[in-house]
Amino acid sequence: MAPPKRKTGGRVTASGTRPGERPAHKPAAASTRVAASSRYTPPVPQSVKESPPWWPILMLGLFVAGGLAIMARYLIFSDSNIPLLIGLACLLGGLFLATKWR
Repeated sequence: MAPPKRKTGGRVTASGTRPGERPAHKPAAASTRVAASSRYTPPVPQSVKESPPWWPILMLGLFVAGGLAIMARYLIFSDSNIPLLIGLACLLGGLFLATKWR
C-alpha cells in the first residue's frame, strides 16, 4: 500500500475565521498611504511592437531559397547533401522570422 500523499500549503484564512467570512478590517488612518508599486512596467512603444518593413521580404526569400536549394539537391547535386542542409537551414530561418513577425 502506498503511503499517504503529503499535504502542502498552510493556512489561507486568518486564525479564528472560516473561509466564507471576511476578517474585520481596521479603518485606514489619514496618514497611512499605500506606496506606489515598484512592479509598474511602462507600456512598450509602438515602434518596438512593429517589425521593420523588410522582415516579411526576408522571411519569404528564405522560404523560397530553402525550397530551391532542396530541389537543386535532387535535380542537380544528387551526390551531395550540402544543398539539402542549406535548404533546411533557410527554411528554419524563415520559420524563425515568421514567429517573430508582428
